[in-house]
Amino acid sequence: MAEVGDHVENISDVEQSHHETASENGVMLVVNHSNIQPPFSVVLATLLYCAEFVCAAVLCNVYHKSDDDIWMGSTITFMLVPAVLTQLALTFIHRDLGRDRPLVLFLHLLLLGPLIRCFEALVVYFKAGKEEEPYVTISRKIKLKKDQATPMEWEIGHSERKLATHRNAFKRTAVIQAFLGSTPQLTLQLYANIQEKYFLPIRLTLMVICLISITYGALVCSVLAINIRYDDYKVRLRPAAYLCMILWRGLEIATRVTSLVLFSSALTYWVILVGLGNLLFFFLQPWAEFWSRRASLPDNVEKNFSKLGTTVVLSLVTFLYACINVFCWSAVQLDLGHRDLIEMKQHWGRLAAYYGGRFLENSVLIALWYFYKSDFYSYVCAPLLVAQLLICYSLAVLFMLLFYQFCHPCRRLFRHNVHDCLACVCCCRRGVGRAGEGHPHSYSTTATMVLVPLEPPDLQPPDLTSQLGEHETAIAEDMEAA
Repeated sequence: MAEVGDHVENISDVEQSHHETASENGVMLVVNHSNIQPPFSVVLATLLYCAEFVCAAVLCNVYHKSDDDIWMGSTITFMLVPAVLTQLALTFIHRDLGRDRPLVLFLHLLLLGPLIRCFEALVVYFKAGKEEEPYVTISRKIKLKKDQATPMEWEIGHSERKLATHRNAFKRTAVIQAFLGSTPQLTLQLYANIQEKYFLPIRLTLMVICLISITYGALVCSVLAINIRYDDYKVRLRPAAYLCMILWRGLEIATRVTSLVLFSSALTYWVILVGLGNLLFFFLQPWAEFWSRRASLPDNVEKNFSKLGTTVVLSLVTFLYACINVFCWSAVQLDLGHRDLIEMKQHWGRLAAYYGGRFLENSVLIALWYFYKSDFYSYVCAPLLVAQLLICYSLAVLFMLLFYQFCHPCRRLFRHNVHDCLACVCCCRRGVGRAGEGHPHSYSTTATMVLVPLEPPDLQPPDLTSQLGEHETAIAEDMEAA
């Protein structure tokens, strides 16, 4: 999923300090004057990388002094593997192997690649705007504002383009760091805490940093999915949307990790079967769909790659996709036959099936832990802990629904929102109760949301609340079509 394509470049980070002129075809031309927002995402990803690496190194030293070789070896593995993959990803994205940059390559060998990349991004940011530079490309987006869709064009200069490249590179590395390093590291250290029956301050610090890193990686996946699905629109998330996504993702990941760790403390070897089963299922799912469609491998992953090289890259992308879905919803579906490797159509039925299945799986894992727990938990109120975990996961689903109902940046494009679908379900149940033994409804009540065909520049959303009765059948028809 890290190789989505260059069309997802976040040019929207350019601040709108410009003057606007209307062209003959009704498109608003925005002449940008290089007033660029700071690369906060680059700095944040670098800080998380350095903080996690340093804390893991210090913890390894503590394990070495206490002769805990198993904990030390596992911690070193989950510290070095994502660090090496991060260096490879940055080198591949920036194509430094074909350029004469020995210092940069040497720093990557020392696992300091994110530091030099962050320094380069900051230099570009502070130099931007001092000299007027010609634009290198034009970004065409549709701006949504108060139910109106206005086509816009932005002139993008050299500095904006360089910063967009850095942002995209660090988004990819943040996902790699989160789900190939921070997630197993958090699981390992929480398991070590339970087994050793005491907390180390440095270990607790590492766990907090890992949880922040995973939450940030999940946020990147969600924003990436929005940018891909609404590629023609200028997407800008509000603070309320970020807060809602943080609560959604944080609760989802924390509950999932805790459920796995508790289950592993009671049935140690069975958790391996659970983890491998989840990993294999999500790894083979995109390939099974690829083979069932009889599609061919995309030829634009890399120009110099052979079919074997393309297969290896797609396998790595699928492995990352599987690791994400083991712990949280990836927000995108892979389409290995598509040139962008991402399925543009959102399957809301899959989203409902994922969270329904994951809630059931977590409930089973927690129930098994409750019946097979050790004596160590005699001082813990086990029923209360079970209830807290289930409530936290339910809250995660609730915040997800709130995000799509009120905070999604393109919610005006939804033909049906969460409120309409829930109302449709309630109406259907009342109808079944009144009918008694009559014929049941011939449509499904599963919630779905689809896009309204856009007719720019004027976009008027349908009045869904006043036409609910007319759209109940439409909801079912959309779900059946999906």
